Amino acid sequence: MAEKKKSSMISHGLAAQNRKGRFNYEILETTEAGIVLKGPEVKSLRLGRATITEAYAVERDGEIWLLNAYIPEYQGGVLSRFDTRAPRKLLLHKKQVVHYLDAVSRDGASIVPLDVHFNERGVAKVTLGLGRGRKKEDKRQHIADRDWQRDKARLLRNKGRYD
Repeated sequence: MAEKKKSSMISHGLAAQNRKGRFNYEILETTEAGIVLKGPEVKSLRLGRATITEAYAVERDGEIWLLNAYIPEYQGGVLSRFDTRAPRKLLLHKKQVVHYLDAVSRDGASIVPLDVHFNERGVAKVTLGLGRGRKKEDKRQHIADRDWQRDKARLLRNKGRYD
């Protein structure tokens, strides 16, 4: 029986994550958007080498674009050069674009890219969050709440062990 060759590429799953985005912003709602990529960019994403911690989304000509996302060049033998921090168009429905831009202009919210992943069909998607920036006190409270939840889970887990 022929054995399938294991690949180091991700066919579906998480390619990049912005953990600081959830810490620095209070995420009010999320949505999934498609992203326009070139072939070598997709291959590089599948290797999981992208970084979106410094990325942000803005409006240009009625469309939403992802800026400052780092996708390194693919080194798999293909000679192709592309800008690693090029602006990349995000694919959303017109109603979603209007909703997000309205929230940004009216409420002062920000569009934060939370992660880049591949769906079940192998298509690259970006999870966008509509977020409001946290103040320093809010961040401290968030850390305290997270620590308490971890300690509480530990106490409940160890509850019956020393009786």
